[in-house]
Amino acid sequence: MSIPGDPTQPDPEGHRGTVSAKEDAKWLQWVTQQFETIAGENEEINLQEFKTALNVKEPFFAERFFALFDSDGSGTITLQELKEALNLLIHGNPMDKLKFLFQVYDIDGSGSIDADELRTVLQSCLRESAISLPEEKLDQLTLALFESADKDCSGTITFDELRDELQRFPGVMENLTISAAHWLKPPTAQLCPYRPRPLTSAYWHNHRSQLLCLTAYVGLHVLLFALAASAHRALGVSVMVAKGCGQCLNFDCSLIAVLMLRRCLTWLRATWLAQVLPLDQNIQFHQLMGYVVVGLSLVHTVAHIVNFALRAQSESSPFQFWELLLTTRPGIGWVHGLASPTGVALLLLLLLMFVCSSPCIRRSGHFEVFYWTHLSYLPMWLLLILHGPNFWKWLLIPGTLFFLEKAIGLVVSRMTALCIVEVNLLPSKVTHLLIKRPPLFNYRPGDYLYLNIPTIARYEWHPFTISSAPEQRDTIWLHVRSQGQWTNRLYESFKASDPVGCGSKRLSRSLKMRRSQRRPQGFQPQPLFSGALAQEAVSSQKDVTVELTSYSPEGTPWQGHEGLVHTGTKDRIQAQWGTSASNQVLVSEMSLENHQFCNIKCYIDGPYGTPTRRIFASEHAVLIGAGIGITPFASILQSIMYRHQKRKHICPNCQHSWRDGIQDDDMKLHKVDFIWINQNQKSFEWFVSLLTKLEMDQAEEPQEGRFLELHMYMTSALGKNDMKAIGLQMALDLLAKKEKKDSITGLQTRTQPGRPDWNKVFQKVAAEKKGKVQVFFCGSPALAKVLKGHCEQFSFKFFQENF
Repeated sequence: MSIPGDPTQPDPEGHRGTVSAKEDAKWLQWVTQQFETIAGENEEINLQEFKTALNVKEPFFAERFFALFDSDGSGTITLQELKEALNLLIHGNPMDKLKFLFQVYDIDGSGSIDADELRTVLQSCLRESAISLPEEKLDQLTLALFESADKDCSGTITFDELRDELQRFPGVMENLTISAAHWLKPPTAQLCPYRPRPLTSAYWHNHRSQLLCLTAYVGLHVLLFALAASAHRALGVSVMVAKGCGQCLNFDCSLIAVLMLRRCLTWLRATWLAQVLPLDQNIQFHQLMGYVVVGLSLVHTVAHIVNFALRAQSESSPFQFWELLLTTRPGIGWVHGLASPTGVALLLLLLLMFVCSSPCIRRSGHFEVFYWTHLSYLPMWLLLILHGPNFWKWLLIPGTLFFLEKAIGLVVSRMTALCIVEVNLLPSKVTHLLIKRPPLFNYRPGDYLYLNIPTIARYEWHPFTISSAPEQRDTIWLHVRSQGQWTNRLYESFKASDPVGCGSKRLSRSLKMRRSQRRPQGFQPQPLFSGALAQEAVSSQKDVTVELTSYSPEGTPWQGHEGLVHTGTKDRIQAQWGTSASNQVLVSEMSLENHQFCNIKCYIDGPYGTPTRRIFASEHAVLIGAGIGITPFASILQSIMYRHQKRKHICPNCQHSWRDGIQDDDMKLHKVDFIWINQNQKSFEWFVSLLTKLEMDQAEEPQEGRFLELHMYMTSALGKNDMKAIGLQMALDLLAKKEKKDSITGLQTRTQPGRPDWNKVFQKVAAEKKGKVQVFFCGSPALAKVLKGHCEQFSFKFFQENF
């Protein structure tokens, strides 16, 4: 069965219409089997079994559904009662479903819904969708929906009034169901998502460079194998195969490390070769070449074993099989007969590296095993030089490039130790690091670096996307999600009461840093938010302290903190500026518990380029971030905001503001669609203050000049088609229209429940005709496959962030 909200599955509600008698009989048989599995021998389901089977978070809905299913009031549900209820919910008409919904909301059975009953239902809806809102916000949602539905102002909502209110939301009544009830859903035909078809124009459009390089790679191997085999055809088939594989291995073993030369690849991205070579797929080609090396090595070894076996059986051979295979006595090889022993050693090292590179090793908290075994490429190269007489010729140029890059990287990364000056612990175990930026560290939006923190692990380097804009000169931001051994140690070390490197005089250091940030520095953008993100926008039930920072464009007075007037309440912070610079204010939370000023030594290696470097050369860019996958786009969006701020001018006399119409030479963007998909509400706190500032900047533009559009999705929230969420989603829509902001994030953009309907999203993008569309994604590989398929369907260029 399909999972609710799964983007790879069709919408099940779209297939629930009139069914044939044959299909209906199959469905009833399936329901009976499901019932017998849960009911057991007594052939009845009690409330506890019903709750377990329904798989709902909030017991309120399970209890209400159970009471309505239990038509005779016996305290249990029989098979007949279940069939009747399911027939109503699955095959019933919209009016039958609406009556059932009304009964769910009418808790006391009075025939009408009062405000308190509606509040109880909405509270349960919030819990079912994993949304946390203050009590005052819940009251506002209740009143918004109640006042909208209670047309006659009688103080209660009748069935007719609820029906009229639902009719304002097209398609909701027809598709109303209990979508989270896994065993109650009828089996539906599984429609496979769109899969890219090779050799079509759309497939060629997105895979042109990969296919050309793969063809050249295969052709070169065929040529090398044929030339080496033909040169030794007089020595027999086994020797021909061994020599052919050996020649291919000369090429592969010398080139495989070049694919991981990140500095060279970053340099190539700035040249015309980036349009020809598949630089974004360097890791995939590295892995492919690794598989080829293992395969060729095994064939090469077997061919030599067969050759040695034949030679040992020959009467003219003075050596036994084991001597030919393991010793130097036969004199095989160009360096003291070392070909056979070095070959055995090479095969063992290669198999060890291959096993330790498997995903089950790398992703199960044993990164050190992968890292240290992968360093065996150094002894392997030495053994290969001793093993094959021609390998040193193949290695000369790639090896020189490799060791030059490693030497430069070692010197640059270890030349000067940097400091982590500030740490913020964000929701969902995300560590926000602020690192003092070295003077010559120049990067582009979306780039990444390698980080080493000796106090966490002396020899481990891990890649992280830079989430700050290049225009921010003082610090580099990294957002690190705790998903492995190293990242968990990092988070826990700062979560401790007195982490390593953080002294006891934290407030003094905080005061010193704040004062240093007030100094005018010409056109120097200050951090968009320091500390944890703006929880004023993301609704919460915690007390917070708010700090506001501003831009100081050249020619405008520096505001500092003097113009700030702020008042705090338990659930809401209100802040305003006393000058005209109010539109340049950013809100950020400074939680003393999770915010620390430190002086921890670290080293960085980078920056290195990614596919996102192409964004500014795009005409219509669609940025899709899943969870912490927003980090490269955070840097890009900040850089866009900086560039727009730079183009802004203010008249000193009348304070009229305008922007230059001329865009940067390297920025061709006409439209940006930013889509952020999060599992839960807390995750929006990571970058909500940045998004708030972007919306504020866009609000200043005329409607036709707004090029940025935000789309927010929360996958844990149930949609309007679900009986457990329809009231909540209607109330959120009504309150968002009234307050001009979303109750979940505080943004003007309404947070949509569930996952995006990618067909609708891309259809809308295609219909806008803003230019050539390029889709940039950072997130899970599973979602990347889905998006890639849709991009093939719409002939959009697709780029995925890889490490």
